[in-house]
Amino acid sequence: MLTTGLVLVVVLALAFDFTNGFHDAANAIASAVSTRALGLRGALALAAVMNLIGALLGTGVAVTIASGVIDTPVGEDALHVVTAALVGAITWNLITWYFGLPSSSSHALVGGLVGAALASATSVHWAGVLEKVVVPMVASPVVGLLLGYAVMTAIRWAFRNTNPHRAGHLMRRAQVFSAASLALGHGLQDAQKSMGVIVLALVVTGHQQDYRVPLWVVVACALALAAGTYSGGLRIMRTLGRRIFHLTPPHGFAAELSASSVLYLTAFAFAAPISTTHVITSAVMGVGATTRRSAVRWSVAGDIAKGWVLTLPCSAAAAAAAHVVVSLL
Repeated sequence: MLTTGLVLVVVLALAFDFTNGFHDAANAIASAVSTRALGLRGALALAAVMNLIGALLGTGVAVTIASGVIDTPVGEDALHVVTAALVGAITWNLITWYFGLPSSSSHALVGGLVGAALASATSVHWAGVLEKVVVPMVASPVVGLLLGYAVMTAIRWAFRNTNPHRAGHLMRRAQVFSAASLALGHGLQDAQKSMGVIVLALVVTGHQQDYRVPLWVVVACALALAAGTYSGGLRIMRTLGRRIFHLTPPHGFAAELSASSVLYLTAFAFAAPISTTHVITSAVMGVGATTRRSAVRWSVAGDIAKGWVLTLPCSAAAAAAAHVVVSLL
């Protein structure tokens, strides 16, 4: 029974990874497509390849997800918790994708784990959730916004005497590399969330004793994320690329460079699971604010912020409901 349940968890984790990919494809390529630095299919292919490479570069975030959110007692009940958490996270991903709302797949997964754990009376590591999830969740968008503003200001100063047409051409080319950098950071961060859940399932079923990530888990999650990314996420792409602020190549380059820097720092230095969506969205706001504050559609930004706030409790509620159903089956 545990073996069957473990297979189900692996399938659901890879399905979550796939939805993460198409939900978050817009993160890496929305600005590059909207500024016409890249065509849509070329941008998706680039993002998919870089997501794949990024997913192979580290496992620190995966260990945080596997060991730092909830207790891991061995047994079928614990496997029900993991299954319900994935169902809750996938449900929230699909809802926010349908409405074109950029939300965090990472926080949906953490919310799912917490909700399913509470529904099953499993202990939650609240200190770990606060330190590794809540604090980075609040801090990373602020850093992204400020860094985006600073980088865009520096670009405006550096190209102050350059012909605008030439500057735009150079930035459009540079944006290919910044989009690739952001996609690499997305792969580094987001594929590890599913790796962590699979490792958690392996531990609670007694298939391994520690939280190392097996190679087959790394490869499977990397491929699932890349496939999901290539399938695209056009609804959310319109929100990030057009509705918040009308991006130009310099703005897109600055936003992508700022966001990818935050992703690398948190993944390698802190092993913290932050949201690519939060960081790139706030970076877009930051670069837009350098033009003038009214250039940013703050009402759209407010709607996105509501989605950020709702992600943890809504995915937790969906996972808690799923746990009731899973336990009865």
